[in-house]
Amino acid sequence: MADKAKSAPQAVKKPAVAKPAAPKDAKPKEAGGKKVKRLPVVPESWLKIAKCKRGCKPNVLLQRRKLRAVRLLRRKQNLLRAMNYEKKYLKTERAVVEQARIAKEKGNIYIPAEPKVAFVIRIRGINKVAPKVRKVLQLFRLRQINNGTFIKLNKATKNMLRIAEPYITYGYPTLKSVRHLIYKRGFVKHRHSRIPITDNFVIERKLRGHRLQCVEDMVHHIYTGGACFKKVSNFLWPFKLNTPTGGWRKKNNHYVEGGDFGNREDKINELIQRMV
Repeated sequence: MADKAKSAPQAVKKPAVAKPAAPKDAKPKEAGGKKVKRLPVVPESWLKIAKCKRGCKPNVLLQRRKLRAVRLLRRKQNLLRAMNYEKKYLKTERAVVEQARIAKEKGNIYIPAEPKVAFVIRIRGINKVAPKVRKVLQLFRLRQINNGTFIKLNKATKNMLRIAEPYITYGYPTLKSVRHLIYKRGFVKHRHSRIPITDNFVIERKLRGHRLQCVEDMVHHIYTGGACFKKVSNFLWPFKLNTPTGGWRKKNNHYVEGGDFGNREDKINELIQRMV
């Protein structure tokens, strides 16, 4: 029996055949043979935004072209307005010189027209200010020292200037001074905020109903005391000026006595140059 057991054939094990490795790019499969969708590399929200932008791009380009054309047209209009104003100023100056020459030839005296606009500067603080004077300063919007505003001269404003005279100095600005103040120290009032005049769009947005669309329109109405003087003056924030170069001489004395307060007439332009 032992010999039979030894002579029985033994089972031979076959070597295991290695299965080929699955490729890396092969998509994973669920149990059941269904394919699983791979997540996109770009988030879906970004894809939606890009699709929306592609749809809106022609409209955006069209709007930009229209806006550029409007700005170019406004720039040309503003340039023409400025040139027309310069012609008017030159014509007025020549008319004054001609009238003075004719009066001199006939042996008469030429009396120029009274100024229509004054520039008022507050030179004293709030200590011991009478109630009536304080009210006048509030009406002139001169709430701080070295503040300045443009005032249209009439009987009422002249009386108010006399009441507050010890606390202010004023005079009649030239075209150069008006332009210098608005361009260099000009701020406007928009929604109770103080905004610098950076471009003409700031003016056009507020004063378009009054046919004002550039800085030169404001300069013209302020200098000539035009129909829109009140609107432009209220639109401008009170000018915040520096202490004049070299300081004040004597605030307690009138200008004609060697002091500072009171009417300076044409000499206000020198003070403006020192304070801007």
